[in-house]
Amino acid sequence: MIMLQNLFRTRPRERLGEPLYELAVRQARDPAFYTTLGVADRIDARFELYTLHVLLLVMRLRDEGERGAEAAQALFDTYVSALDHALRELGVGDISVGKKMRRLGEAMYGRMTAYEPALRDADPAALAAGLARNVFESDDPVVGEAVAAYALASRIRLAEQAFSAVTTRPDWAEIKG
Repeated sequence: MIMLQNLFRTRPRERLGEPLYELAVRQARDPAFYTTLGVADRIDARFELYTLHVLLLVMRLRDEGERGAEAAQALFDTYVSALDHALRELGVGDISVGKKMRRLGEAMYGRMTAYEPALRDADPAALAAGLARNVFESDDPVVGEAVAAYALASRIRLAEQAFSAVTTRPDWAEIKG
């Protein structure tokens, strides 16, 4: 009986990942991204904003050392699980989920790999180019400048907050057009 209880209990790491993911998603769904900054209200554009916000939180959490790294991993794992769940809700069959998850995983990893150095180096031009390409499907980096400015300002604001604040009520930057 004890083995079954241990098998089905919620682990602390899982409990931490879900609220962090909800915080990232809530911010990524802010209507100002779509009305003020002109992000298209489509699944792929929302994926881009979710990935950006998850990355911003992951980067901030990792700055806290071991406890932050564990929280960041829990957030990342929850995001991957949410993508899988979303595909299934969209009606993707079990056979196709693996292939689609691989493509989504590659896209997510590619975005994070491209954005992280630009965020760490506070490089608005590199970040704007990547965001223009991925969020707005444009080769014109100017299109991504407002989202890049928001992301860089959010990175600074998150860095200024205590770990407990970041994990419960992150103070994101204002969305400006």
